[in-house]
Amino acid sequence: MTDARLETSPHETHGTRDRRQGGGARERRRAQRQAAAGGATSAPAYITRALPPYDILGEEGLARIEQAADRILAEVGIEFRGDPVALELFRRAGAKVQDLRCRFEPGMLREILKSAPAEFTQLARNPARSVQIGGTSTVFAPAYGSPFVMDLDKGRRYGTLEDFENFVKLAFMAPWLHHSGGTVCEPTDVPVNKRHLDMVHAHIRYSDKPFLGSVTAPERAEDSIAMARILFGPEVVERHCVIMGNVNVNSPLVWDGMMTGAIRAYAAANQGSVIVPFILGGAMGPVTTAGAIAQSLAETMVGCALAQLVRPGAPVIFGNFLSSMALRSGSPTFGTPEPAAGSLVVGQLARRLGLPLRCAGSFTTSKLPDAQAMQESVTSMLSAVHCGANFLLHSAGFLDGLLSMSYEKFMLDVDVCGALHSYLAGVAVDDNALALDAFAEVGPGNHFFGCAHTMANYETCFWDSQLADNDPFETWAENGGLDAAARANARWKAMLAAYEPPPLDPGIDEGLRDFIARKKASMEDAWY
Repeated sequence: MTDARLETSPHETHGTRDRRQGGGARERRRAQRQAAAGGATSAPAYITRALPPYDILGEEGLARIEQAADRILAEVGIEFRGDPVALELFRRAGAKVQDLRCRFEPGMLREILKSAPAEFTQLARNPARSVQIGGTSTVFAPAYGSPFVMDLDKGRRYGTLEDFENFVKLAFMAPWLHHSGGTVCEPTDVPVNKRHLDMVHAHIRYSDKPFLGSVTAPERAEDSIAMARILFGPEVVERHCVIMGNVNVNSPLVWDGMMTGAIRAYAAANQGSVIVPFILGGAMGPVTTAGAIAQSLAETMVGCALAQLVRPGAPVIFGNFLSSMALRSGSPTFGTPEPAAGSLVVGQLARRLGLPLRCAGSFTTSKLPDAQAMQESVTSMLSAVHCGANFLLHSAGFLDGLLSMSYEKFMLDVDVCGALHSYLAGVAVDDNALALDAFAEVGPGNHFFGCAHTMANYETCFWDSQLADNDPFETWAENGGLDAAARANARWKAMLAAYEPPPLDPGIDEGLRDFIARKKASMEDAWY
């Protein structure tokens, strides 16, 4: 299968050439980029980080958090509601089960988790886009789960299937996103019990990047896996991870049967589960960061261990979603500094367990794609890349405390993801990078603008934002004085206008459509 993107230099930079040729050439190049929707830049299938993760705590601090998690598990325990199979699996593994509550002796879960892979590959239908998850790899995926969508033209409204498909197309065209994600917004115009079929089909039809399946009920997880088998073939699905489910703990300390049923479905099929507590400090967890991390560690280990009890070796991702609250009002806050620092600790804990990590994203409570939105998002994204996160859900589009998926914020976040590709590449120290020939050519008191070294490197030397305006004030004003959100608005529209779907075998698509039609015909519409 072919890569549908146009190919150019990975960090295409025309600034030096434009200044030599004059402003007219610069404007022509801008127009050409806009006409091509700018989504043509080539990028790797995933990032291989050159920057090491940052260790914020020493051994004593990490050990105290792990001991606190062990006490929570042994003395308080975890409730399993609506899933007697999960209770029985843990009973057989040695947990103390009383009614719905499981208690775990220290070390029990860590022993179970030894069978989980430290790294694994999620296959894409385009093999060139398959992603490595774990180790030094980082994968960016769009935001997930918003009931509303938002843009500058129509404002805030409930998401539709058309919006869902639009975001899948934009994620496919965005070179700096490696993964199509899952429920990029809720298509509220499709019945609740049937929309998962349309969502998975949209990921398959409109993108050839890896994707997530449904987790809202065990049978919907099974449907997602069945569609993956139609796409990849049963033998491939049996041997490789081709689909994952993102499951949430019902914090504090409760695993709901809908979620554990989804974990069991994905694990039984040898597919991946992303295990994620969602802890708002002061609501679903303590207000102190260390306490929330200990709770998160306890809840996540239990979910990851359940997958291993179903099928040892099934891929799991150690997930985490720490956030804070405005305690005077009770409103959630996102992109704040305490959870960002906490993410660094969570990264250390995941590495001690030998599990891939999902952590943080472009979090914000802002209601508009404005300065607050980007300040909070960058704070959170930097914590994610420095904690060593391997899979970043919510990398683009997150607005309004995740209640809204924003078209403009999506484009602004994608641009940040592009910058992070360069940031995480670190600093080269080879002969070309040290530029001694350039010093010899230029000498004291002269400029490097036209020297041979500059001419050989100018197209790849600096990150070239496709949204930032770096023109002089007068030129910016003459061109309409557009702010970043307005430029992002024009960009997503141009990208959708230029979208072309990746090729899909007609026989596979026919099989998927037949499966969807039969499943929909087998049940009445349900809207809640």
